[in-house]
Amino acid sequence: MWICLNDSFLSIVDKDCAEDELLVRARRDGDIERVFPDAIVSVLPGTDYRCRARIKRTEVAAAVAKRIVEIDYDNFKDGVRDRALHDAYLGVWSTLGRLQPGGPYSRGSTRSR
Repeated sequence: MWICLNDSFLSIVDKDCAEDELLVRARRDGDIERVFPDAIVSVLPGTDYRCRARIKRTEVAAAVAKRIVEIDYDNFKDGVRDRALHDAYLGVWSTLGRLQPGGPYSRGSTRSR
């Protein structure tokens, strides 16, 4: 699962960890610690996500839920203060926009599923 927060980008998977844990990964130093301040983070250069921490599933769920409750912006990208992270998310937004028929802001069908 990718988690795009306004101050961190995380990848969370069930890999190389105990049954009650998840592997939280990040590409940037500090992203894991911003969400999980007590995490023990390993830095492994040469991997797809250089920062990794094994965190209890319940703690991961609680931290993500807390971030949802604390949302205070009306536009996600505008809520991202870090320029590099903002620009990365803009690229993701643009790429994922191609999944929407006609792209973002198109006046295509209004039919919902």
